[in-house]
Amino acid sequence: MIANEQLRSTDILSREKILSDYRLAYESRQVSLLGRRDVMGGRAKFGIFGDGKELAQIAAASAFNRGDFRSGYYRDQTFVAALGELRWTEFFAQLYAHTDLEAEPNTAGRSMNGHFATRWLDDQGLWRNQTELYNSVCDIAPTAGQVPRALGLAYASKLFRNNHALSDLTNFSHNGNEIVFATIGDASTSQGMFWETMNAAGVLQVPLLMSVWDDGYGISVPVEYQTIKGSISKALAGFQRDSHDKGMEIFTVKGWDYAALLETYQQAAQICRTQHVPVLVHVQELTQPQGHSTSGSHERYKSRQRLTWEAEHDCNRIFRQWILENGYAVNDELETIEAEAKQVAKRARISAWDAFQTSMKGDFDEALDLLQQTARHNAKSAELMAIREELRKTFSPVRRDAVSAVRKALRVLRNDTGSGRQRLKAWLERTDAENADRFSSHLYSQSPESPMLVEGVPAQFTNESPVLDGYLLLQRYFESVFARDERVVALGEDVGQIGDVNQGFAGLQEKFGEIRITDTGIRETTIIGQGIGMAMRGLRPIVEIQYFDYVYYTLATLTDDLATLHYRTKGGQKAPLIIRTRGHRLEGIWHSGSPMGTMLSSLRGLHVLVPRNMTQAAGFYNTLLKGDDPALLIESLNGYRLKETLPANLNEFCVPLGVPDILRSGSDLTVVTYGSMCRIVLEAAGQLAELGIQVEVIDVQTLLPFDVHQVIIESIKKTNRVLFADEDVPGGASAYMMQQVVEGQNAYRYLDSAPATLSAKAHRPPYGSDGDYFSKPNIDDVIEIVYSMMSEADPVRFPQL
Repeated sequence: MIANEQLRSTDILSREKILSDYRLAYESRQVSLLGRRDVMGGRAKFGIFGDGKELAQIAAASAFNRGDFRSGYYRDQTFVAALGELRWTEFFAQLYAHTDLEAEPNTAGRSMNGHFATRWLDDQGLWRNQTELYNSVCDIAPTAGQVPRALGLAYASKLFRNNHALSDLTNFSHNGNEIVFATIGDASTSQGMFWETMNAAGVLQVPLLMSVWDDGYGISVPVEYQTIKGSISKALAGFQRDSHDKGMEIFTVKGWDYAALLETYQQAAQICRTQHVPVLVHVQELTQPQGHSTSGSHERYKSRQRLTWEAEHDCNRIFRQWILENGYAVNDELETIEAEAKQVAKRARISAWDAFQTSMKGDFDEALDLLQQTARHNAKSAELMAIREELRKTFSPVRRDAVSAVRKALRVLRNDTGSGRQRLKAWLERTDAENADRFSSHLYSQSPESPMLVEGVPAQFTNESPVLDGYLLLQRYFESVFARDERVVALGEDVGQIGDVNQGFAGLQEKFGEIRITDTGIRETTIIGQGIGMAMRGLRPIVEIQYFDYVYYTLATLTDDLATLHYRTKGGQKAPLIIRTRGHRLEGIWHSGSPMGTMLSSLRGLHVLVPRNMTQAAGFYNTLLKGDDPALLIESLNGYRLKETLPANLNEFCVPLGVPDILRSGSDLTVVTYGSMCRIVLEAAGQLAELGIQVEVIDVQTLLPFDVHQVIIESIKKTNRVLFADEDVPGGASAYMMQQVVEGQNAYRYLDSAPATLSAKAHRPPYGSDGDYFSKPNIDDVIEIVYSMMSEADPVRFPQL
């Protein structure tokens, strides 16, 4: 392996470096070849490798400093290895999905191969010193999905350089000198995420160094179907800076030209680092010796001429020729290096496979022993021994095989009361707990800074507490936040100069500066990416999606990257981003949406908060800023002009996550709701009281997490009836709440009437007041459905309307 320090030599083309680079390139090629063989042989499920990209990645790594970031994709194995951040045993361990962090520290077997991650959190989930690390953000497979966050990582360097109040955060930056090496395949540059990011990088002038690995294909589709002019550098030529306009630098270089690659990356990184100018390096004429992946052969779609050309232009082959022609080594020396590299790859493969098998062997053998012991003198002996024999004969068994066999045996023993059954149950309970940690842990923070550990602090009011419009309360709140914490940054469309479309930030840019409260272009995906990258580097961004309906522009980045980050690294990385938006009720198809069901299905890994007013929103912001999880907070769009009392402890009061608020006590029926619906349900409850029906109104406050102390079931024990009401489409969040309560809290045991939901119509709301009334739940709807439920229970007292 090449240690990064060796790449700092004054003579960048020393013999020692050249041969060391050749050794690494050859090793990387060998592990790619062996990896494909393992997939084809059944040891692994799928493989995708970086063969054909070795030289370019070694050159990029030569310009990479401690504290820099790589935001790449699944072909960067040589890049990461060149930084000394990947052992070949770890490469194979990930291929086999080895769940032990010591063997596979990148993702603990949770991601397929080629997904690399620096563990910049310690064992408690707290930040390590990023400036001492060669940082890789955990790769994701969705094409171009790694690009939006790269903008934010680079933007953080700009903030660290230009906001001197951040200079003491030396664990995250040294004067913004860190640059971001993003990588992408040429076909993926067709994605809108790429274009949006490159445009924003040029506008913002941030140190983003984007490498495009161009091998001419996107799986089977050639570049002429992908990119205008057949070249991403030509397509982006208008982005090139000149003496009159800011923009970016664009380099092109052949992927087999070792000396030119080194020179290009040194120059590109220097410009990026010193001038904070984005740079595109278009690496051309790369190859894919094994094709796209293990899913099939590239001989299906590449001509014989193309395959011949790829063989001739293989970067490792041309590098070998160059070494010989320039006298850096003789053939025997290179053959020795090649033979040694093959052995290194083979030994790593054997070691990783043995470690993977050994990690499961104890449980496997114990299951066999328990099955045999239980079968002795048991009436079901034949069935149990058949299960054991089937397990024993399993080829390359994995954990599920032993677990499934024991579960099957317990079904056979369902009427057995002997000790053998108890031992099998104990084995299953132990392995279930261990497998829950292996496969299902760390969806949310488990650190001492988890927002779930933030205790609630009630809002305090005095006789002098002023009554304000909701938006003015938020103004006061955000002003206090920015005054006390220099890490807090806000950005979004119209957030800066006019203080957001509902005035929550009005006047704050003038007070705290554009560097902290800034406008963006209309580019929701990279607004989120900007926030993710900043949050990864120790800042506390609050990014705004102007209206909740616009969240769909960002959904891929939210669900693929942010929501999975902590989980897919098993607690190795985090990005405590706060996403602020406004939604629910207003007017029109695209400005009154409440797509909560989509959020609940897509954003596990984020907290989803639905405050009913701006006071509760401020309390939630306090809680989130004390925590280290990402969250989506939806303010009520029609609540900014409603009057609220300003808490005296605005900076201190915290609303805890997952704790519902009982807004009105009642004995006849429980209504569970949230957000703007709280006002509607409370008004309906007042009118229902005049009809003799006492409704208990519960605001869940947060949907993720949901009622962690099971407040709602205690209400249902009293009322024996429940209605779940919201503004989402049928089967959306109202159905989710019903599932959480009726199934999750076993509320069915206490119900005297069928649980009911009240939601919006299946379509989006039409424009106008009538559109709102006839498509979303209103006071009349709440009254009538509650009355109908009571009429069914007591038709004499409550005759049909």
